Amino acid sequence: MSRKNYVFTSESVSEGHPDKVCDRISDAVLDAFLEAEPEARVAAETFATTNRVVIGGEVGLSDRDALKDHMGRIEEIARACIKDIGYEQDKFHHATCEVTNLLHRQSAHIAQGVDARDNKDEGAGDQGIMFGFATDETPELMPAPIHYAHAVLRRLAEVRKDGTEPTLRPDAKSQLSVRYEDGKPVGVTSIVLSTQHADERQTSEDIRAIVEPYIREVLPDGWITAETEWWVNPTGTFVIGGPDGDAGLTGRKIIVDTYGGAAPHGGGAFSGKDPTKVDRSAAYAARYLAKNVVASGMARKCTIQLSYAIGVSKPLSIYCDTFGTGEVDDAAIETAIGRAMDLTPRGIRQHLQLNRPIYARTAAYGHFGRAPDADGGFSWEKTDLVAALKAGV
Repeated sequence: MSRKNYVFTSESVSEGHPDKVCDRISDAVLDAFLEAEPEARVAAETFATTNRVVIGGEVGLSDRDALKDHMGRIEEIARACIKDIGYEQDKFHHATCEVTNLLHRQSAHIAQGVDARDNKDEGAGDQGIMFGFATDETPELMPAPIHYAHAVLRRLAEVRKDGTEPTLRPDAKSQLSVRYEDGKPVGVTSIVLSTQHADERQTSEDIRAIVEPYIREVLPDGWITAETEWWVNPTGTFVIGGPDGDAGLTGRKIIVDTYGGAAPHGGGAFSGKDPTKVDRSAAYAARYLAKNVVASGMARKCTIQLSYAIGVSKPLSIYCDTFGTGEVDDAAIETAIGRAMDLTPRGIRQHLQLNRPIYARTAAYGHFGRAPDADGGFSWEKTDLVAALKAGV
């Protein structure tokens, strides 16, 4: 029997965290190539440090002239991302940092395993396992700790960017320890918030005075009590931040990107990868399936695992675990999933309409638990598979 009363902690990082700067640039590169060609192949990695950004990996377009043109735009794309995030520091500035482009054409040996040809279905871009998760403890069907850790930083970014809080700077981290009673989140036992700021004379108390109203605004009523511990900028001064304070790299925040540790992770990062890479597309599909299982009322909590082999189109396995909360048998849900959705790489991309430039927006504040956008962004957050799943059990 699972525990009902406990404390669980998740963290988030802001769009200005060094790793998230890199995720944003990698996904912006992906969007640029997908805008040129929906079947573009991209695996872009970014590294950032003091006054320098390096972008590498492989890309592919069917039109060689278009490929050459887009390769020439990489520096412009990187600088636009850094500017939008808000970096104008002496040692990391969108206008003056050095940008190095080391992207090259996609390997033909990888392409031969992925491309559809000679009556062979398109295969998965790599082997691996992908997990999706959903729980009814928030309206977004996300675990509460990671959902509200994201929400805190997203709100602070809003007031930083609109000028309401001009002394806040882009780099920040949050961490919430959430208390559960009878399996439901009911409060926070501790709040950790470290945010970069403008002036070395600002103390931890000064920063708390700035951020506390927004944290209280975001968290549910009654979650903060007199017993809640506050740790705001606990090390003191945090003026040197971003890639100048710590190097960044694409793909190092995979738990922040997903479920905050409340569910398994297959290990593959998302950012910079086109949707033929099942690390990304099948993880989105697994979340979509898990969310629809919970939204259908078949379970209050659900994990879905999918597995793939490079060059093989169909998933090797579909696994469901509803943690004893299911109204129907887990095996029956697995069968219903296989009937309700084509889980080949192409089937996933077509069902969720993933061959679109919708990825830069996913690079910060989580890939899941977001509202679907009118242009197809976050399509995996829709609950439009409920009827098909119900019909399949």
